[in-house]
Amino acid sequence: MDKKFSEPICYNCVVKEYSAFKHLSRYEAENLFLDKACKLYKKGDIIYHEGHRLRGVYCVYKGKIKLYKTGSEGKKQIIRFAKPGDLIAFRSILSDEVACTTAQALEDVVLCHIPAQVFINLAKTNTNFSMALIKLSCKELDESNKFILKLAQKSVRERLAETILLLIEYFNTDNQGFINVSLTREEIASIVGTATESVIRLLSEFKKDKLIDLKGKKIKILDMKKLEKIANL
Repeated sequence: MDKKFSEPICYNCVVKEYSAFKHLSRYEAENLFLDKACKLYKKGDIIYHEGHRLRGVYCVYKGKIKLYKTGSEGKKQIIRFAKPGDLIAFRSILSDEVACTTAQALEDVVLCHIPAQVFINLAKTNTNFSMALIKLSCKELDESNKFILKLAQKSVRERLAETILLLIEYFNTDNQGFINVSLTREEIASIVGTATESVIRLLSEFKKDKLIDLKGKKIKILDMKKLEKIANL
């Protein structure tokens, strides 16, 4: 385990208020601190693979993660992202199933791993915590339904515009106004569900039309209303 970080203490963790763990009592949080293990993952590291049996749940303390599924021909489809305060792999633990996605670090991340039985016991004994997990599951299901509808009914141009808007909503912006996440053109194409070449061409068109600005992997929205109109929200 790499200890190049200060291990968070659960009962006063800075991301606690953004996670389901905010519903734990002081006693439960103190016990959780004793049971969990924290680890630093470098950018590009695979945290777990789709189809593998997991031993616990991960809470994101620092950094960003992408979760994707791999098709029969090896093509990756990014399903969602995770940022500080988010839980990943909890549905697989609660349903006692193998991981349905692969999780990979978009940047250096610190994750807290909670053993499966510890997590399940908390869900059984803390009603507010279990209700928060149910709400998280419903939210993820709703996002999946919207994603399927978007792929089926929207053009690539519309999907790309909507993806940019979703990224700014989820990650916010830095002090220069750029979306606070760095994604390759291939990764953006994986979200949109199209070829990388199409994303490169459309991003250039958006920039030419002064809808966005580009700086390496960073994107800044210049005209939100026009982008919303293109996305057909």
